[in-house]
Amino acid sequence: MSYDRDAALAPAPGLRLLPWESEGGKPCFLSADGAGGVLSRLADEVEAEQLCDGAEVLKGAVAVLDDGKAGEHALRRALRATTQSFGDVLRVADSRGARLPVAADGDEEADEKELRAEPT
Repeated sequence: MSYDRDAALAPAPGLRLLPWESEGGKPCFLSADGAGGVLSRLADEVEAEQLCDGAEVLKGAVAVLDDGKAGEHALRRALRATTQSFGDVLRVADSRGARLPVAADGDEEADEKELRAEPT
């Protein structure tokens, strides 16, 4: 599966981008009401697995890059795994970002201050 962010269709309101594609390579969407149905929970689990896999792939890629004796085959394999995982992570980010509530016009400044606030 590869995720092309530029070619991905923006989901209509109320649709969730799922972490997998159809057999034809097209994005899959779920009409979700926020109640957390079976398919929505499955998508959550797949997303969590993809994020964990991405962390593992990153560790492997760093190890290959740090190995001065790594050959072309190892580098290509690491890059292939990394690009696959990165595509999965982008899909998860887009899916989750599309489900975030949209702030009202007056709330944007408060949200920006909250993001810049240092943890206590």
